[in-house]
Amino acid sequence: MSTVALIQLKAVTKMYGAGATALQALKGVDLSIEAGDFVAIMGPSGSGKSTAMNTLGCLDTPTTGEYLFNGVHVETLGRDQRALLRRRYLGFVFQGFNLLARTSAQENVELPLLYRGESAKMRHAAAKKALASVGLSGWEHHTPAELSGGQQQRVAIARAIVTEPAVLLADEPTGNLDTQRSHEIMHLLWQLNVEHGITVLMVTHEADMAAYAKRIVHFVDGVVDSDTLNPHPKGMQAVQIAPSTQLRTEPGNTPAEVTHVA
Repeated sequence: MSTVALIQLKAVTKMYGAGATALQALKGVDLSIEAGDFVAIMGPSGSGKSTAMNTLGCLDTPTTGEYLFNGVHVETLGRDQRALLRRRYLGFVFQGFNLLARTSAQENVELPLLYRGESAKMRHAAAKKALASVGLSGWEHHTPAELSGGQQQRVAIARAIVTEPAVLLADEPTGNLDTQRSHEIMHLLWQLNVEHGITVLMVTHEADMAAYAKRIVHFVDGVVDSDTLNPHPKGMQAVQIAPSTQLRTEPGNTPAEVTHVA
C-alpha cells in the first residue's frame, strides 16, 4: 500500500442553510485514505457519513477545510473540473441499481463510455470485459427485468468500473439485497479491491457487511468518532466468483487537465 495518501480530508466542515435553520453536518473531519484501501464508513442517521461520502465523491464541496485527491485541492476546483475528476477517477454504486429498464446489461454498462465519446468498438469491448469481471459473461443482452437483484447490482458495479476508476464509492450497496446476495456483492467488492487494486469506500449500516473492509471509520455527530483497522477482514475468506480480469486501475498522478478545465 502506498505511503502517500490518495485522499485527505483536513478539518472539513459542511454547513447547510443559515441563521436559526442552519445545520452543520460535518464539524472538522480529518480523514486519510491510501490507494488500495477498503474503508467501511458507518454511523447512525444524521452522523455525517453520507455528507462525507458526497464530499469524497465530488458531489458536494466543504464549507471550510481541505480535500486533497492525489495532491489536488478539490475544494478549489470549479464545477466542470470536479465533474472531470469524477468522470476519470471515481466510480459510484448506490443502494438502488439505477439501471435503464429497457436497456440491456451491455448497454447499461456502456453508458459512461458513451458520455465520454468513446467509439462503439471500444465501448463494446470494455463493457464485455467489465461484465466478465463481475461474473456476468453471457448475460450481456439481458434487460434488468430478466436479472435477479444481485445480478442487477453486479451490472451497476460493472458500469461503475468500466471507466477503470481509481476509487469506487459504494453507498449501501447491499441495502436492497437478501443476505446471500449481499455477501456475494461484498465478496465481489473485496475481489475488485484486492485483485484489481481499486480503492473502495463504502457506507453501510450493517456491521456484517463492514466486516469485509480492511478499515472501519465510525461517524458520530459530524466527526470521526473512531478509525480502526480490521485485522481479519471477512473478505479474506471470499470465494472466487469470477475469473480474474486485469483492469488498469492504478491511480497514478492526477493529470494537469483536472486542475485546468475551463
